[in-house]
Parts: sequence; structure tokens; C-alpha cells
Amino acid sequence: MESMHIFWLALIQGLTEFLPVSSSGHLILFSKYTDFVDQGQAIDIALHIGSLIAVVLYFFKTIKTMVVDLFKNKLLPKFNNANVRLAYYLLFATMPAIIIGGMLSYFGMDWVRSAKLIGWMLILYGVILWYADTKFKANKDLTDMKLSEALMIGFAQCLAFIPGTSRSGVTITMGRILGFNRSEIAKFSMLLSVPSILAAGVVAAYMLSKSEEIAQIMMAYQAVAFSFIFSFIAIWFMMTWLRTKTFLPFVIYRIILGLILLADAYNLI
Repeated sequence: MESMHIFWLALIQGLTEFLPVSSSGHLILFSKYTDFVDQGQAIDIALHIGSLIAVVLYFFKTIKTMVVDLFKNKLLPKFNNANVRLAYYLLFATMPAIIIGGMLSYFGMDWVRSAKLIGWMLILYGVILWYADTKFKANKDLTDMKLSEALMIGFAQCLAFIPGTSRSGVTITMGRILGFNRSEIAKFSMLLSVPSILAAGVVAAYMLSKSEEIAQIMMAYQAVAFSFIFSFIAIWFMMTWLRTKTFLPFVIYRIILGLILLADAYNLI
């Protein structure tokens, strides 16, 4: 695998992980419609680790405050503290994805790596995102969140195991349905990526440490670095955009890309 291949993968991962357009779907399509070989799970996880570092740095103040308050309260779930409450809500919301993801990895997920399926998911969840973004009142922030709402967002996240759905897209959609404003639910969605990516990163790091292939380890480092840069740019753009704008451009992009994929899959072009 060449450095340019890693660069393009990191560009796709970084710019799509936190935008509601499906990073996993784009990565699958990249390997499907180019001459590059499939990058494999280790590089996929390395790309996500780069995104994780970007989230941690961008929201460093929020994460630091949560960690400090957690230890001040001896890791007890004292929900009268807003920072402790948010930390536990993120943890609880992650549990469904860990459980369901573990089950799906046991049975295998090769059947979902289909351009036709990705096309349908891009369109379907794009329309649902548009509906949720325009038809529901959204005046709540994260201090208003209840445990039941965090769990609903966590279960919605599990839909993203199907490429083309978008992890950020479905969590933001559920948040909008529940009445949270755009920037606040985008922040929760990004923070929600931290526990699951961290868990996957630990496993990947262990696998790479056992590998004697120096080239693979170096490629993983490159993937982390490039992905971090592009992910940070995407987070900054997303949080800035949502202060005054809607999700409509992302919905339009999803529908156009979905239609192109379906036209190709059904041999219409």
C-alpha cells in the first residue's frame, strides 16, 4: 500500500466521519471504484484513531472537565453534576453499539459491503435527516438530556453498522427528533464516537504490536496522522456551519450520490 493510497483514505475518512454522509460507505466505495486494493481492518481502525484524536483535541476542555469531575466524585454516577451526567450518558449510549457490534462481527458483515445497499441507505436516511431537521422543534441543549434520550441515541447509532447510514447522521437525526438544537446534538454525536473508537483502537494497537510487518505499522502511523488533520478540519467546519445553517446541503449530497450509485448498480448508466 502506497503513501498516496493512505492519503486518499485519510482524506475520505477525515472529511466524512463527522459529517452526516457515511464515512464507512465512502471508504467501501473508494476501494470498489478505484484500482487500490482494500485497505483492511487495521488501516480502517487507524484512520478512526486519527479521527478520535481530533475529537479529543477539539473538545479537550469539555472532556477534561468531565474526567476531573468524574474523579472528584470517585466515578460515582452523581447525576446532579452536569459533567458527570454527560460522561455517564455517553458511556450508556455506547453500550448498545458495543454489544450489537460484537454480535455482528461474530456473524460477519461482508454482505453489507454492497454499492446498491449503500445507495439506498444514503437516500433513505438522508430524507429522514431532512424531515427530522425541519419538522421537529429543537430548543434543548445537553443539560436537558435524560438517560432515556441518551439510550435512544445510542440504539440509533447501531443502525450505522450498515454502510451508507452514517453514524453521525443517525445520531444527529435522533437528537433532532428528541428536540436538541443542531450544534448541541452534533457535539454529543462527536463525543459519542470517543468510547467506541477508543475500544477498537486498543484492539488494533494490540494486533499491530504482535505484527512483525514494519511496513504495516508505518502505514498505520501515516493513516493516523493524515486522518487527524482532515478530521479536525471537518469538526471545525461542522461546528461552525451549524451555528447558523441547516443539514440541507448534506441531505442533497446524500441523495445525489445515492442516485448515482443506484443508477450504476442497476446498469442505468
